[in-house]
Amino acid sequence: MAQPDNEAIPVYLDHAATTPMRPEAVEATLPFLSGAFGNASGTHAVARAAKTALESSREVVASALGVTPAEVVFTSGGTEADNLAVKGAAWAARSQGTGDGIVTTTFEHHAVLHSCDRLERDGFRVARTRVTPDGIVDLDALADALDERTVIVSVMLVNNEVGTIQPLDDVAELVRERAPRALLHTDAVQAMPWIDVAGAASHADLVAIAAHKFGGPKGVGALVVRRSATSRVTPLLDGGGHERGLRSGTYNVAGIAGMAAAMTILGDNRKKEVERAAALRDRLVAGLAAMPSPLATFNGDPARKVAGNCHVRFPGVEAEALLLMLDRDGIYAAAGSACQSGSMDPSHVLMAMGMRKEDALSSIRLSLGWCSTDADVDIALDVIPRAVESLRQLSSRRR
Repeated sequence: MAQPDNEAIPVYLDHAATTPMRPEAVEATLPFLSGAFGNASGTHAVARAAKTALESSREVVASALGVTPAEVVFTSGGTEADNLAVKGAAWAARSQGTGDGIVTTTFEHHAVLHSCDRLERDGFRVARTRVTPDGIVDLDALADALDERTVIVSVMLVNNEVGTIQPLDDVAELVRERAPRALLHTDAVQAMPWIDVAGAASHADLVAIAAHKFGGPKGVGALVVRRSATSRVTPLLDGGGHERGLRSGTYNVAGIAGMAAAMTILGDNRKKEVERAAALRDRLVAGLAAMPSPLATFNGDPARKVAGNCHVRFPGVEAEALLLMLDRDGIYAAAGSACQSGSMDPSHVLMAMGMRKEDALSSIRLSLGWCSTDADVDIALDVIPRAVESLRQLSSRRR
C-alpha cells in the first residue's frame, strides 16, 4: 500500500485524534472538487453525476456497517452524529410522550456528555454511570440506572482516550430487559479502524462514525439510524428534508466519496493493519515499561484495548511539559484534554476511572494508525525516555 509523505511529520503518534488521509481517499475526492462539482440534489447532468457518486458511496458505507443504504445518514462528522442520536432521540420521545430518561457513562466523548448536559437543562433526567478503574463500563451501575421511562442509552464502543472496548452486547441485553422503550446509541468513532463495527454494534439502534479516524477526510461522517428507529429521532437541522428528513443540507459529495474510498481500503486491509499496529504497540509498551524507576504505568485494561492505543503514565512528569518537549523533537502525541490558559485540566476519562488528579496529569496517549512504521517506534523509544528523564531531573532540582 502506498505510504504518505511523512517528512513533515517525523513521528506521528496521534492517530486517535486524526489520521493522514489514505492516498485512495484523496484521489476519490478530487473529481468532485473540480469537474463533477454539481449539487447532488439537482436534476441536470452535472448534478446527476454527483448524485450517482453519493448513492454509490452510501452503498459502500452501508455494506461496511452491515445495514441497508436507507439506514445511513451522512453528517459532518462524529460530533454531529452523536448530537443527532442523543438529542434527536430525546426530543422525539418527549414529543411522543414515551419517556424522559437518558443514561450514559461518565467517560463518553464530550459530544455525548455535553448533549446530555443540554438535555438535562431542558428538563430530562440524565444518569451518568460509573466505569471501572480498567476503563470498562460498570454493568451493575448501568442496570440500576435503567427504567421504563428511559428513552436513550449511549455507551461508546471504544473509549477515545484509553482505547478500551466496551461490552456493547451486554449493554444491549440490559437495555432490552430494563428499558424496553429506549434506543441504544453507540459512538463507534474510535472503533472503526480496529474492529468490525457491523458485528460489534449490531444490536445498537444508532451508530456514529467519522471518516478522519480511518484515513478519510475531516468534516464527514455518518449515523446509522436503523429503519425501526427512524420515526423516533427528531432532526437537529431543518431545511430541504435530505436524508429521509433526518439531516437537511447540501451534501459534501467529495468528503463522502473520500470516506467511502477509505472504508473500502480499510475493509480490505483491516486484519493486516490491526496485526501490524498491535505488534508496533506491544514493542512500544515493552520499551517504555523497561525505563528506569519510577516505572511507567499503562492506563486501561490491556486485554480489552484496540491495537493502536498506548496510554501511559510517567510518574513525576507533567504531561503538558513532556508533550511540548516531544513536539520540539518531532514526536507528535496528545494528552486527554486541551491546554487552556497555560495549564492542563485532568482528563475526564481518567478521573472517571478513579485516577488521582496528579496521576491523570502525568498521562499521555500515544496512538498508532494505518501508516505507522517500525521507524516511528524506534525513534519514540529513543526520544521519550530521554525526555522523561530530563524532566524528572529538572523537577528534582526545583525541589
